[in-house]
Amino acid sequence: MNNPVTVGILYPGHAAEDDYPAFEAVLEAHRAPPAVHLPVSITTIGVDEHTPEALLETGSAARLAEGAGRLLQEQPVDSMMWACTSGSFVYGWEGAHQQAQQLSEASGLPASSTSLAFARALEALGVSTVAVAASYPEELASYFRKFLRAGRIEVVAFAAHGVFTAHAVGRMGGKEIMTMVQAVDVPEAEAVLVPDTAMHSLLWIESLEQALGKPVLTANQVTIWEGMRTAGVAQPQLPRLGSLFSAEGAAEEDTA
Repeated sequence: MNNPVTVGILYPGHAAEDDYPAFEAVLEAHRAPPAVHLPVSITTIGVDEHTPEALLETGSAARLAEGAGRLLQEQPVDSMMWACTSGSFVYGWEGAHQQAQQLSEASGLPASSTSLAFARALEALGVSTVAVAASYPEELASYFRKFLRAGRIEVVAFAAHGVFTAHAVGRMGGKEIMTMVQAVDVPEAEAVLVPDTAMHSLLWIESLEQALGKPVLTANQVTIWEGMRTAGVAQPQLPRLGSLFSAEGAAEEDTA
């Protein structure tokens, strides 16, 4: 890929929004020019709670449109991503698609969300059975399980860790996340999903995949992949982001 794309990241509140500029800095240190730019726009939230009621408000069309408008006033972008897993899957399968369509109409750009990114990344990798390591409380986490089921993904292992706020998730460290991911992995799972953009992950994906010996898909990772894909990059490839961004993953996408 010769020309970099710019993926606008709409991020709710403050937790791990620095994951994106930190990864972009890694790219800039190793590639000239970097393959992707990831400007972040912080969207407003009502309250920082991992509850269905709070997340329905966080993912409202008005909040997303306002965040997209502010970002577009600052710079042009090629695609728009709602970087919130729970604030998209809480709307259900059809509702998440409608949410992305509304964002596309509001911004005039191709748009998607982290939940839709998980589903499309699994399809690209040819994965149909997964384990899920969710930071959320059980009630909210169950919505993600239903979302995956609607996308014909079989969940063979599932753990909800009961973290009530995005702020608290953002303070989780690499060792804690490694333990969480390893604990949920089972042989039947073709991949492990970690669905929370409030969790730092982009600099640790290689270590996670090496430890498990299989694809590990995290929320911030699939958000970048989907943003590049919707911007017109047929086979997103970036260093340090695991199987999804590797040549092998791209080859599997060709045959999916």
